[in-house]
Amino acid sequence: MPEEPTRPPEPPVGVPPPGDAGGAVVAERKTLRTEPPRMYQVLMLNDDYTPMEFVVMVLQEYFHRDLETATQIMLKIHHEGRGVCGVYTKDVAATKVELVLAAARRGGHPLQCILEAA
Repeated sequence: MPEEPTRPPEPPVGVPPPGDAGGAVVAERKTLRTEPPRMYQVLMLNDDYTPMEFVVMVLQEYFHRDLETATQIMLKIHHEGRGVCGVYTKDVAATKVELVLAAARRGGHPLQCILEAA
């Protein structure tokens, strides 16, 4: 019985065969999924010197809260020592913190505002 000639192994998909320097390469496309940005919460901390009216004004001006909601957040800050003003991406949260601290300095108040991962 005659023997069949042996064939060389097939090259992997997307790899050109040896000696084929000018050929096209086919690559498989993978779908990449981007993750949503990590969120951060902006917190105001209670102190015994900043007037409650100033805190309410800051919440209305920089966090776009209505009077009722701003008052509720201010009372939470007053009674619990800290309160969440809003949840944002890192850059937006950092900007809000800087705006609040600058307003507090301009008003001569020691109000503290921080951000932490939500």
